[in-house]
Amino acid sequence: MSYEKVSREEDYNKWYQNLVVNADLAEHSAVRGCMVIKPYGYAIWEKMQAQLDRMFKATGHSNAYFPLFVPKSLFEAEEKNAEGFAKECAVVTHYRLKTNPDDKSKLMVDPEARLEEELIVRPTSEAIIWSTYKNWIQSYRDLPILVNQWANVVRWEMRTRLFLRTAEFLWQEGHTAHASKEEAIQETVQMLDVYSEFAETFMAIPVIKGVKTENERFAGAEDTYCIEGLMQDGKALQMGTSHFLGQNFAKAFDVKFTTQQGVQEYVWATSWGVSTRLMGALIMCHSDDDGLVLPPNLAPIQVVIVPIYKGSDQLIKIDEVANKIKNELELVGISVKYDNRDTQKPGWKFAEYELKGVPIRLSIGPRDLENGTIELARRDTREKEVLQQTDLTGKIQNLLKQIQENLYLKAETFRDNNITAVNTWDEFKEVLNTKGGFISAHWDGTSETEETIKQETKATIRCIPLNQKAEIGKCVFSGKPSNGRVLFAKAY
Repeated sequence: MSYEKVSREEDYNKWYQNLVVNADLAEHSAVRGCMVIKPYGYAIWEKMQAQLDRMFKATGHSNAYFPLFVPKSLFEAEEKNAEGFAKECAVVTHYRLKTNPDDKSKLMVDPEARLEEELIVRPTSEAIIWSTYKNWIQSYRDLPILVNQWANVVRWEMRTRLFLRTAEFLWQEGHTAHASKEEAIQETVQMLDVYSEFAETFMAIPVIKGVKTENERFAGAEDTYCIEGLMQDGKALQMGTSHFLGQNFAKAFDVKFTTQQGVQEYVWATSWGVSTRLMGALIMCHSDDDGLVLPPNLAPIQVVIVPIYKGSDQLIKIDEVANKIKNELELVGISVKYDNRDTQKPGWKFAEYELKGVPIRLSIGPRDLENGTIELARRDTREKEVLQQTDLTGKIQNLLKQIQENLYLKAETFRDNNITAVNTWDEFKEVLNTKGGFISAHWDGTSETEETIKQETKATIRCIPLNQKAEIGKCVFSGKPSNGRVLFAKAY
């Protein structure tokens, strides 16, 4: 399999873009800023989606679906939310085309088909959902509402990158309604924990849980909680967010409920979401110059079997043994592909499945049939070994767990080695420009200082860690008093 190889060290951005395309994950579409997610890329997303869906349902949530279009008046109702997303909105103004009288082969917007009210293509769904919740909620008996939506959204990005930032992307968005502030905050933190568990247990990516600053907070939220991961180039990636919305949307849409005491109160709200951006995280956290490295828990193909043979007589004998191994592995829930295509040679297949990040490759030839053996190759460490075909299932089950753990530990070691505490502005700039990663530094708590640091260095406060220890110090930039450190980084 031939393709242009670019090393991560040489050009990280090009390495990433080439890998996404060459591994058949996604490609740019005819629509500017949008992508086509190809079958193999979508298969990984489906694995993510299925596991997250199980976790959401285990915490009491149900799926629903709300319209793609939001009337402009509803979108404007919560001012901070509307202002925050205004520059990214796609707007529908007309509902019909007609033949252009000057060129019958072309179509034009029918000026007589202008909508009475313009429609926003959802950049997020709080407005349309809370206008709906007004009809669902009258009493405390109607609460809580625990709803999740799998959907697409549109944010008109000017600079796009496959999976990480596109004009249209896939995601899930949870929207919950509660009778008390305490219950809503508990929900917000619970869903952050769900995201953290998913990232670490299934994606094998260690994350830092924290709270966003006011500057970085979701538009319309009282607080935004987040999980932040560190990619191999030393840049941070926001992998998921959970928002405590307070009563802002309830007040904007006049959503009240009668308490047990017979008093009318506004409902408390949360929203939370992750997107196909997680695909970008998966690629950037583990992959190498030869292709994807997928954690077994999310790999569409966990084991591939490649026959090595000369002539159809040998292949028939290998087929019998290979299919027996395949069936035994599948019986214990391992996803297996037996690639006995005669259109490509084994070496080509080895390169293809290496590029696609399949965790374990098994190869079997005539000598293996004689000896009752099979060759196993790990994608994560490139180690190879010859095993007996007996008790192969148990060995592979254990090995898949080892690979999952190894990928996590490798990423955790990298992350921990790239969290640097600094105390001066010169140290801050030196680490940022030479090492990268997370910079732990004191901050005076002002938006002005945060914005100045961003303008001068392109580094942002990724989060105020939830496990942050109280520590009296001086702001790394202004020298003003600080009660604790925050994490800065350049980010995607």
